[in-house]
Amino acid sequence: MKNIIKIFIGIFLIVSLFGCSDEYFDVDKPSTAVNLEDLRMNDILGPSIYHTVKAQYYAERSLGNYSQYITGQSGGAVGSSSASEAWTQIYLYAIPNLKVILAKAEEKNAKHFSGVAKVLMAMNLGLATDSWEWVPYTEAAQGVENLQPAFDSQEAIYTEIDALLAQAIIELQGVDDSGISVGIEDLIYGGNIDNWIKAAYTLRARYALHLNKKNGAAAFDSALSFLANGFTSNSDDFQMNFEEKNMNPWFAREILARATSNDHDKIGDQLVSYMNGTSYPFVDGLVTIDPRLPIYGENGGAITDPWRGFVSGGEGESSDGEDANVNFVDGGFYTTLDAPIVMISYAEALFIKAEAEFIKNGGNTTSTGSNANAYNAYIDGIAANMAKMGVSGADYIADSAIGVTDAGLKLEHIMKEKYIANFLNPETYVDLRRYDFSTDVFRDLALPVSHLDSEYPNEWMLRAIYPASEESRNPTSVNAHKQAPTTPVWWDQ
Repeated sequence: MKNIIKIFIGIFLIVSLFGCSDEYFDVDKPSTAVNLEDLRMNDILGPSIYHTVKAQYYAERSLGNYSQYITGQSGGAVGSSSASEAWTQIYLYAIPNLKVILAKAEEKNAKHFSGVAKVLMAMNLGLATDSWEWVPYTEAAQGVENLQPAFDSQEAIYTEIDALLAQAIIELQGVDDSGISVGIEDLIYGGNIDNWIKAAYTLRARYALHLNKKNGAAAFDSALSFLANGFTSNSDDFQMNFEEKNMNPWFAREILARATSNDHDKIGDQLVSYMNGTSYPFVDGLVTIDPRLPIYGENGGAITDPWRGFVSGGEGESSDGEDANVNFVDGGFYTTLDAPIVMISYAEALFIKAEAEFIKNGGNTTSTGSNANAYNAYIDGIAANMAKMGVSGADYIADSAIGVTDAGLKLEHIMKEKYIANFLNPETYVDLRRYDFSTDVFRDLALPVSHLDSEYPNEWMLRAIYPASEESRNPTSVNAHKQAPTTPVWWDQ
């Protein structure tokens, strides 16, 4: 990360040449710009990673409200949202950069650079299609040659995601004799190709799981097959740390903004109720709250004081009718100046395994009991996330509300712990949609209190809407695939 500022020099060079609309071609070329052919892949990789990570952050700013991780600073719920800043990060910055890397890698037979770029491309496409469904890819980032690209179907995008990841694995596992090495510009793994291979396998498992409504049992079988070569410890996690001159955006929004009386978010009651003993009362007196809760938030008092999250749309109330009090904590895992943004983790991989094993063993959304494979993955996922947060989870896991045994395991236990571990990750919004916001799977989940006064009463938000800027620049493609935000995406049908 010490080199991140130097690496950012390359951001503007690619943008000036490969932006997505007329307005970006009407400005003078930056004085620092160089010809595209003079740029090295090493110059472009850092910006590609940075904008991939920032795309997830901006997506979660909207989608995290839908999954009830966060509310507005007064407890407000978001209605329809375009997540436009995420679109910008993906289509103005990340994908154009990655297409340049892929072209240069093919020219120089740099297989490892190609493999890394394909993993990143798959991640950007996954975030895009899971947010908006039909999105540009085949015709994307062609610059002035095509300012109004056609959109690809989600089914086609998902086929491409798996193909990109499969190709990436082959290239990363192969010998690269190009003489061009992935190094310090790799802001995720510092050039460790073995970790990129594990990440590609784990991502294949994640995207296979997304297709459970389309592929049934085969989705879970595929996920388990990919996980066999995926992450094996927290040290494999795909995350990018920030630093003083490029601070973590959650720290900037939730801590600095609050300190200066600017717009910020609050922590939602759905998450807090999963962690303070409300939705899942602790049984054995070993713990009174989830030890991760003070790592996420603070309640303005002693640690034993009531923790009250903000009910979505509740305008400042908690689920017990009292004033909510949980803010993001300064110095927390996600809210320090140099905190990471986690894209996909070992804990998530274990919860994918737990869910897949549970279903494979004959489980469903209401059944009780499974085998040791499902239960052990569930417990290991909790332990992995506790270790990542830097807290002891021994007493928490030992409590009968958590340590339910093989015979007592339910899908809701697995998904509740995945919900907690994947805090501020838009993957949770996928999980909620995969299970139709079911209270059998997500206990106590409810529509925002304000839903009757919204544009879509009695309905969940199931997608982002296309940004207004994209609709004005590319009306034909947008209008061909525009849907109400309450319409499910293809894999959710």
